[in-house]
Amino acid sequence: MTVESSPDAEVVDLCSDLIRIDTTNYGPDGSKGERLAAEYIAAKLAEVGIESELFEPAPTRTNLVAHWAPEGCDTSLPPLLVHGHTDVVPAQASDWRVDPFAGEIADGCVWGRGAVDMKDFDAMVLSVVRDRARTGRAPRRPIRLIFTADEEAGSSVGAHWLVEHHPELIADCTEAIGEVGGFSLSVRDDLRLYLVQVAEKGLAWLNLIADGTAGHGSMRNPDNAVTALASAVARIGAYDWPHRIHPAQQAFLDAVEDALGIEINADSVEESLARLGTVARMVGATMSNTTNPTMLKAGYKVNVIPGQASAGIDGRFIPGYEQEFFDTLAELLGDKVRYELVAHHPSVETEFSGALVEAMQSCLSAEDPHAKAVPYLMSGGTDAKGWAQLGVRCFGFAPLQLPPELDFVAMFHGVDERVPTESLEFGSRVLDRFLDQA
Repeated sequence: MTVESSPDAEVVDLCSDLIRIDTTNYGPDGSKGERLAAEYIAAKLAEVGIESELFEPAPTRTNLVAHWAPEGCDTSLPPLLVHGHTDVVPAQASDWRVDPFAGEIADGCVWGRGAVDMKDFDAMVLSVVRDRARTGRAPRRPIRLIFTADEEAGSSVGAHWLVEHHPELIADCTEAIGEVGGFSLSVRDDLRLYLVQVAEKGLAWLNLIADGTAGHGSMRNPDNAVTALASAVARIGAYDWPHRIHPAQQAFLDAVEDALGIEINADSVEESLARLGTVARMVGATMSNTTNPTMLKAGYKVNVIPGQASAGIDGRFIPGYEQEFFDTLAELLGDKVRYELVAHHPSVETEFSGALVEAMQSCLSAEDPHAKAVPYLMSGGTDAKGWAQLGVRCFGFAPLQLPPELDFVAMFHGVDERVPTESLEFGSRVLDRFLDQA
């Protein structure tokens, strides 16, 4: 008897279930929910005969790895790494229209923290794999499923820990798909660009430190740590970094120019791309290196000049321009301020070419005849920074056909995060086709 396949049948409920597991990552304080999410995923895989391994670098900081190589797949091919993370950033419930951890389904969307970052893709993967396992439809090649902890706080007990302590789990994979890419950008009625991430900026989280002479607040003090720090922070925050156009960025801009029939000026890219909505902000952030001051700390009493002051800087650098980033930073700091690296991860890049890219375009077109896959450079960071250390080619491909009016960029870490149910179902169908061709 033939069992009817429906790869998108469960995706909405799975996404809602995952959102209801509060996996808020509080950084050094961790997340108790990551283990609950890993156990939920392991149970869903076990129901269809797929065994998982759980790895815990610290209590409740749980990573899941599953090897899926059913009869019928070509085991002579290297496994495809399909990865997602289970943790989410905090959400202030009073700011939301709905409970951010209720997984509410309303107005054609699944609402809640993690709906787009990235429990949507986790749910798509589970829905497709479970359906294929139940119906005996093997993927073209073995699949390595990895669901990590800690992506939202730098992956030190997630992807980077797995790479350092269990490289054998990843080293046989040559290609990977995960966040953030594959989502649609409506340009015309007859054209939707699907942005596939092929590169992401490097990360340098910095703690700036100024040392000075402590003293009474009523007296003059030419060696004031707060003054030295404030000057450095102002210089860094106001610095106009020169444009550095990465090949992936140029390919994306070329595609938009062709689609809109306009010429995009690098000095005013956000204004030029205003017709594309808020994605212009994301594109603008990848035109150059960036340094954003995010935290300040100094003193304990208003009439006491402190002996030390510190500031947090979120720095990001374009592939190929890391040295320029640090050289320029040293000049901006001046003589009285030093820095410590809180987190430092290299940039990641691969070419938008090859059989995997051809499969992406083919599968998108099968579900959306107006689809065109284009590469882009991402301003943020993902677990790809870990896998790439082992030579894995990483792509952001979590396919979603989105309504033009949805401010998708604002959903990431934003209030009222949500994903359309039809987009989840579309992504599941694309991913199902993709596993036949990848």
